[in-house]
Amino acid sequence: MSADQPFTHLDSRGAARMVDVTEKTPTVRTATATGFVRCGAEIVAALRDGTAPKGDVLAVARIAGIAAAKRTPELLPLAHVIGVHGAVVELDITDDGVTIEATVRTADRTGVEMEALTAVSVAGLSVVDMVKGLDKSVTIEQIKLIRKTGGKSGDWVR
Repeated sequence: MSADQPFTHLDSRGAARMVDVTEKTPTVRTATATGFVRCGAEIVAALRDGTAPKGDVLAVARIAGIAAAKRTPELLPLAHVIGVHGAVVELDITDDGVTIEATVRTADRTGVEMEALTAVSVAGLSVVDMVKGLDKSVTIEQIKLIRKTGGKSGDWVR
């Protein structure tokens, strides 16, 4: 940030604060994040066959991700409470694990990047929770924002 545009998440003493977005006009905003849960062949086979001991792993992870997007301000202290007007979490089984993509939409005063990242993170944690009895070496990797639209800063693509 330049001197004429101070970082607005800090007060005059440099302490973290929640940005006041009261005066901002609501606009349509979208964010998409991705991540990957790396699994061994045994887990991939169980996911494909639907034989994971805890049930439908992908369905549970999908719902967990959507619920997490809506609860982001409870987890991140400086995140704003905003209307999550749409949340889609998609999980796909690959030969090495599960890819996760979450897209979150709102018509509000601030973006939904953190909501999309939280959805991917919690969906990944849910997959791990559902398969950890088969293999404790499962890892969550590469959680990242891949695109966002709307708001003052405009569109961005990784």
